[in-house]
Amino acid sequence: MLIEHAGLALAVLGLAIGGVLKGATGMGGPLIAVPVLAAVFDVPTAVAIYAVPNFFTNLWQAWAYRSERLPGAFGLVFAGAGLAGAALGTVMLVGLPPDALLMMIAVVVLGYVALRLLHPGWALDHGMARRLAVPAGLGAGVLQGSVGLSAPISVTFLNAMRLERGAFIVTISGFFVAMSLAQLPMLTAFGLMTGERLLYGFGAMAIILLCMPLGTALAKRISREVFDRVVLAILAIIALRLLWSGIV
Repeated sequence: MLIEHAGLALAVLGLAIGGVLKGATGMGGPLIAVPVLAAVFDVPTAVAIYAVPNFFTNLWQAWAYRSERLPGAFGLVFAGAGLAGAALGTVMLVGLPPDALLMMIAVVVLGYVALRLLHPGWALDHGMARRLAVPAGLGAGVLQGSVGLSAPISVTFLNAMRLERGAFIVTISGFFVAMSLAQLPMLTAFGLMTGERLLYGFGAMAIILLCMPLGTALAKRISREVFDRVVLAILAIIALRLLWSGIV
């Protein structure tokens, strides 16, 4: 029972930190919450639980920042490719063994940390970004469907474009909503979205929504660089823990 309580507390803490991060930056909730949920439960359960808050919180942010969307069809193309990739990734989630998924999620998170540390100042030309929208969206969608994390591709791609905060939030939120439109029905069809996991998902959403305003307030007082470094350190520790669990 003590382990169960400790696991529940860890899951709540991961969701709370993810909510703070979501409120502060408009993204990043899954980067914290999904690895923590995967460590407490397993990868399929973590992906199914987080799919619920992922849809509703991003739908809200996409609507709230709609006036700052990028001109042209970039956002729609990027989101459409993500939708297709998420469908493919969900098939992979069903077919891959749990240990392989655990290792994959650890490698994905460590890869994201490495990219952020090695290329902090690189900027992607917007013309090139438009040409890369489909492969980047597709690859990010596959990661989202299979391990519940698209940020190593999606967030890195948009960060490299050096978008303003509002444009970044509406683009990434629309992308996440599109992936959810593919992921939620497929999780249900494959039997991964059970009634119990759906309830957990709504509980997770409540925790995230409660913590998002704190993140918004903190973003006005703490430098983005310091906040990012703390998050990267937390991610590295979580990823190494998952990697160790997959090895042993």
